[in-house]
Amino acid sequence: MPQKTWILIANASAAKLYSNEGPNTGLSIVKEFDHPASRAKNADLVTDRAGHMQSSGNGRGCRQPHTTPKEHEAEVFALKLARELVHGRSTNQCNRVILVAPPQMMGLINGSLDHSTANLVSERVEKDYTKSPPRQVAERLSNCIFL
Repeated sequence: MPQKTWILIANASAAKLYSNEGPNTGLSIVKEFDHPASRAKNADLVTDRAGHMQSSGNGRGCRQPHTTPKEHEAEVFALKLARELVHGRSTNQCNRVILVAPPQMMGLINGSLDHSTANLVSERVEKDYTKSPPRQVAERLSNCIFL
């Protein structure tokens, strides 16, 4: 069976999923993703002020979220991308995955993958190549794409 590799190039607001079917076959685009909420300002992502709660003692406390709205949106996008990779594995569309993303997004994607799909990941490159054309991506990843 020929090796079909998916290459996911992502950051917190955009991603491209490429496919490669072996040496000298180049990259073909499988799907593009856009998540504009990750580019919005934190203030634009919330609808009102933080909630108030009764605190012990005199005065009131203010409840702050554990993650910022932008961090939450990046987590939502990472989960969407991970689901796409899981679907590709479960439908035999790929048998190898290369992940390329900045460190924070890489961690979010890795944390969203199931065990079986995580085992397909052969390379992890912590860079942002989302604005690079396919030819440049192929050149930058040539040492790991054409194994």
